[in-house]
Amino acid sequence: MEFFRGVNVNWMGWTKYFVALSLFLLAVGWFSIYRTVVVNHGTMYGIDFRGGTLVYVRFAGTPPIDQLRNGLRQAGLANSTIQGISDTQSVGSKNDVVIGLEQTQSDESLDAGKQKILDVLHSTFGGGASGKPDFNSVTPADLAADLTRKDPLLLGTNAGDRYTQLANRLTAARDSGHSGIVTSFDQLKNVDGATAPVLSALTNDYSLSNFAIRDAEIVGPRVGSQLRRQAFFATLYALGGMLVYIALRFEWVYGAAAVIAVFHDVLITLGFFSLFHYEISLTVIAALLTLVGYSMNDTIVIFDRVRENLRLMKRQPFPEIVNKSINQTLSRTILTSGLTFLTVLVLYLLGGEVLRAFSFAMVVGVVVGTYSSFGIAAPIVVVWNKYHGGQQGTAVRAGSAAEKRVMAAARR
Repeated sequence: MEFFRGVNVNWMGWTKYFVALSLFLLAVGWFSIYRTVVVNHGTMYGIDFRGGTLVYVRFAGTPPIDQLRNGLRQAGLANSTIQGISDTQSVGSKNDVVIGLEQTQSDESLDAGKQKILDVLHSTFGGGASGKPDFNSVTPADLAADLTRKDPLLLGTNAGDRYTQLANRLTAARDSGHSGIVTSFDQLKNVDGATAPVLSALTNDYSLSNFAIRDAEIVGPRVGSQLRRQAFFATLYALGGMLVYIALRFEWVYGAAAVIAVFHDVLITLGFFSLFHYEISLTVIAALLTLVGYSMNDTIVIFDRVRENLRLMKRQPFPEIVNKSINQTLSRTILTSGLTFLTVLVLYLLGGEVLRAFSFAMVVGVVVGTYSSFGIAAPIVVVWNKYHGGQQGTAVRAGSAAEKRVMAAARR
């Protein structure tokens, strides 16, 4: 399918405007980063990188993300993050969310972080009514102590470890049989030892919520620093590999131009992240790596057409060959980039808060990556060719040595 035929746009004639636009976007974005990090002493990193407390919460039904976020904001935890998770190997995990709290100073604050989340959950969704503890959050040891004190089985001093065993069976039934959430004490009546007096005692002493904290952990500053370093090297290795590939397939200047264009895309995307106050997390790094490959692919398509046209238009000035190549691939660019942009735009608008930063990186990256292929990478090759390869199409002494030998033999 071809939308544009006979297009004759002088793309290289607009080089100075492309450069001016890129410099403007880079300046605005990185000024925002400077103001955020240096002036305001803030950070653009998410909890994945800066460290913090992660609390895993399971709901009885679909997690009410917006209501939970409002509750956290009212409790002064507006900087916390919420991410849905799903483990196909775990029953009920489709209703799990991970709540990330700001970095803490010591592991002793783990319980404090859990308690903050519990307080928010109880105030937002109920549970813990009339001061009663929540059965879905109680530990086996605390439940055993309560049962021993209540003594619903009238065991007296002969209780021994009977209530400890009963508490273990009750919490095991809650966690394994009901995915961690009991909505009615009648659900426990089949547990060995859960007699009517026991269930009555539980009903009188405990409340039932529609959520439960499954786990909590701390991502320390050292781990966050290691993740930052690994993310940086992952991006660097990807760029290095692509540079080598393009240098072998075309020529080193083409690889350098493509890598510069990709750096340009990543830097502008990071600037937009600062302007719109999004944090950089592991999912964002995944989006950036995706964009590295996407932008590089679009650039290679144009370069490949340049290489083909150099053989067909040997007497034409190199800028005209590049213009012709971009115009010939314009339909392909519009189709692939346009459809990708619409997809990620829908994901950004309708994907919810969990995917907001990821989809935002994709939206910005698709636009900037497409633009940089003809606005940054191609002009770099043209400028290099002007000063090092002459005005003809000698810049792509491109292609393999085998191709050169074939062409030389054909001339003879």
